[in-house]
Amino acid sequence: MFRRSFVALAALAAVAGVPAPAAAQQTVTLKFHTFMTPPSAVWRTMHTAWMDKVEKDSGGRIKFERYPAMQLGGTPANLYDQAKDGVVDVVWTLPGNTPGRFPRVEVFELPFMMTNAEATSRAYWEYINTVARDEFKDVHVIAVNVHGPGFFHSREKQIRSVADLKGMKVRGPSRQITKMLAALGATPVGMALPQISDSISKGVIDAAVVPWEVVPAVKLEELAKAHSEFPPGVSLYTTTFVMAMNKAKYESLPPDLKKVIDANSGLETSGWLGRTQQGNDAPARKLAVDRKNAIYTFTAQDTEGFRKAADLVDDEWVKEITGKGFNGNQLLEAAKALIQKHTPK
Repeated sequence: MFRRSFVALAALAAVAGVPAPAAAQQTVTLKFHTFMTPPSAVWRTMHTAWMDKVEKDSGGRIKFERYPAMQLGGTPANLYDQAKDGVVDVVWTLPGNTPGRFPRVEVFELPFMMTNAEATSRAYWEYINTVARDEFKDVHVIAVNVHGPGFFHSREKQIRSVADLKGMKVRGPSRQITKMLAALGATPVGMALPQISDSISKGVIDAAVVPWEVVPAVKLEELAKAHSEFPPGVSLYTTTFVMAMNKAKYESLPPDLKKVIDANSGLETSGWLGRTQQGNDAPARKLAVDRKNAIYTFTAQDTEGFRKAADLVDDEWVKEITGKGFNGNQLLEAAKALIQKHTPK
């Protein structure tokens, strides 16, 4: 009897244009999965903050099951397919974890491309919605972003010039960045973030390139004695990320909950993710300063040496992607123009 009355009440409310009782409104639980660890700044200030806002904006009708540190299994390289296949609902991951699979977004990882993470993240969003529309065709893209400037963090040796990299085993996060390290004279070692701590402590690698904000997540302020950074406004490299949702799950949402996801997606969310991630650089750098680690800032002459050594990486990328049927020069110029468009003058 109660159930029939409740259904009738909901139907009458809908006809009258009055909201149905809260219990009649659909509630959705989404599984969010990533490789970032719970103590990391990315998890705390980006992922958790984003999920909290979506839950609040939905009036509690969207709820997240939160799984950092690959708690649902697999490796970081599996995350994109987990979202594609519906194993989980939302992921935040590196396209570079699957080398060569997303070749057009690699343009943002080329040496000295980035100005700042917010502007470059906005450019990245516009890029995938204009000249690379089907790069992530298997998923519903919520947002994309890059991190702040990437630097060198060394177990022992202070890096002061390109010449110092010769013979050093240096971890890189993705295909283009390991190519860049090779061009600089290092021995590149492709490696996912969670492996860095163990590898540098055991001497498997001599150094790693990561932005400052990642340093505490892998304890590099403790494990690396020397850090080498570029002057403000100069970035050796950055890494691309994507926050993606299973397509079928997104399409199954009621229209009002789709609007909540949409309102927390896109250009502004991409810019916010980039700005927030780079904003975590300064507190992380202070940890290294407080431990009295050696921090070297490359001079203008040092920086020019890195630029010259890395120049060929751009040419190789253009040649390679053109061979895959894309216009490499056009993509490179489009990315550069979009970064400049979104960078404050």
